[in-house]
Amino acid sequence: MQSEKAVFLVNPASAGGSTGRRWPEIAHRAAALGLAGDALISEEAGHLASLAEEALAGGATRLVVVGGDGSVNEVVNGVAERGGFELAVIPRGTGWDFVRTHGISRDLEAAVDVALNGTVREIDLGLVSFRTWAGAEGRAYFANVASAGISGAIAQRANEASKALGGKISYYWATLAVFTRWQTGEMRVSVDDEIRGGRMIDVIVANGRYLGGGMMMCPEAEPDDGLFDALVIGDVTKRDLLFVLPKTYRGKHLPHPRLELLRGRVITVDADEPLPIELDGEQPGTTPARFEVVPRALRLRVPQPT
Repeated sequence: MQSEKAVFLVNPASAGGSTGRRWPEIAHRAAALGLAGDALISEEAGHLASLAEEALAGGATRLVVVGGDGSVNEVVNGVAERGGFELAVIPRGTGWDFVRTHGISRDLEAAVDVALNGTVREIDLGLVSFRTWAGAEGRAYFANVASAGISGAIAQRANEASKALGGKISYYWATLAVFTRWQTGEMRVSVDDEIRGGRMIDVIVANGRYLGGGMMMCPEAEPDDGLFDALVIGDVTKRDLLFVLPKTYRGKHLPHPRLELLRGRVITVDADEPLPIELDGEQPGTTPARFEVVPRALRLRVPQPT
């Protein structure tokens, strides 16, 4: 680390606010293990994006995100079009979906070891064009999973509720609550040259394998293959949901007659009524949306292969 400059990008609100309270202890333990550097502390939602830009402008070559999936998303959106750095993560959120795919441990000492000694994996990012809530044209990146449809509303419900019981339970109950009131409508989806239309509740656009606190919705997704795994979810019934939902945590929900898995580089989603989109758990706007793979756009520290 002597020849490299590490900067911690800290979201004190992550893990129910405990990250802010525990940051001095986390920093001390990380330094004792050999990972030290300046710390930039987020003051509000979205602030990590500009802090990441500031860190790179100051000469940082390793950005260490201390937070959850939303924190990683903010940092990626600040520096996605920049090179010359590596990203490491000390997981502190409630969902941990991004780090699951990459095998980054939630244990502090193990995560610090990966930041110091892990191998570098060049992973894809997703670039999304959409309509903002104000009606303007929006553009943003995601690192893990995006979607259009019911899962945007579910993510919003889960984010607004207490996560004291953890991300998995929060998302599970949010799914059931939102589904009971969801009005299924007509959606139009294109995945490269494949076109689908009809009554659907969701389209999941996966770079990683997990969402919602451990649901392995796209168990074969590879974040460095230059392709999205697109899970098109049709007009499922409440019985379908209650039967399939528990299986998603083991990645055993496929095949299913109302679920279709496609792969492609560019995915578009539109609907008769604007549907919420979700990027790494955040809800920046609505359809129409276009999702495009940006191949090997991020250098991520992951565990050494065993």
